[in-house]
Amino acid sequence: MADHSSVLSVSIVTPDGRVYEHEATFLVVVTKLGQLGILPNHVPVITSLEVDEVRVQHDGEEDRIAVNGGFLEFSNNTATIVADSAERQDDIDVARAESARERAQASIKKAQAAHDSDTLARAEVALRRAVNRINVAKH
Repeated sequence: MADHSSVLSVSIVTPDGRVYEHEATFLVVVTKLGQLGILPNHVPVITSLEVDEVRVQHDGEEDRIAVNGGFLEFSNNTATIVADSAERQDDIDVARAESARERAQASIKKAQAAHDSDTLARAEVALRRAVNRINVAKH
């Protein structure tokens, strides 16, 4: 790549270790306030992330990673994403994600019928995570 002032170093880590690391020209994340695009020399930022995809552009390609929340810290052209879990697009088991979606949908129906707001909230998060993984895998 070009000189280091025109690239970003992107790293995604989870409690299980590093999931992704690459130099990039553009990074897109979805924060609690909306989508955020980061180019080299962006101002420093720390922000919470939604359950959504992270897009990393480099060498004319785009990597997609399903990230389940967490936060992004960016400074000095280094982006570090810390998430509960994350999966690269090629590593996602679509059948497993679809099974998780079906389980979450069943849990939502059961929790709604029982008026169980705690179980409902957990099932809705599980559903968002499963749908995110499916969307990233199929994109």
